[in-house]
Amino acid sequence: MKREFPNLTVIDHPLIQTKLTRLRNQETTTDDFRRLVREMSHMLAYEVTRDLPTELVKVTTPVAETSAPIIAGKKPCIVSILRAGNGMLDGMLELLPTASVGFIGLYRDPATLEPIEYYLKLPVDISDRMVIVVDPMLATGNSSAAAIHRVKEQGVTTIKLVNILAAPEGVQCMLEEHPDVPVTVAALDEKLNEHGYIVPGLGDAGDRIFGTR
Repeated sequence: MKREFPNLTVIDHPLIQTKLTRLRNQETTTDDFRRLVREMSHMLAYEVTRDLPTELVKVTTPVAETSAPIIAGKKPCIVSILRAGNGMLDGMLELLPTASVGFIGLYRDPATLEPIEYYLKLPVDISDRMVIVVDPMLATGNSSAAAIHRVKEQGVTTIKLVNILAAPEGVQCMLEEHPDVPVTVAALDEKLNEHGYIVPGLGDAGDRIFGTR
């Protein structure tokens, strides 16, 4: 039985799970892989924004005037962990077209598996927004934890992490480093292998999204 994590939500909707199975297939082409990531990101965005605050506004329908809810306050900010996170951006922005966007460039040292930052660009008013950090894979968790540390340095207090796949090691890392940040995924896989890849996983998400494998 897989360990339960208090910071983790797994979205097990049949549509998401079917798309994930197609992502896992090594025969899935680059264009199909990219499209499936975008579609899954759209669905995950729907789930992770369930608790956005709303306010009532006056609306006149073809029949009558009424009060109806809309999202209140500043719109969320989506922060992509480069480069694979960009594969999730389009799907997120289809559902949240007015969201601002930030980027954090990190790569994993192949020897130590520790993240190295090479780029940072965040909205100047990010501290006033709820931030959704996106990266397809939560493997060791080191890159996501480092990215969230950088976001918190900007004064952000409400942060959510969204991944397609996670390993228990990555979820545990997030629980230890950022217990206040909920993690939403489509699946929690078995483990990491000796190279830090998720098993059974789906390979290198960035390579498969951008056709560089």
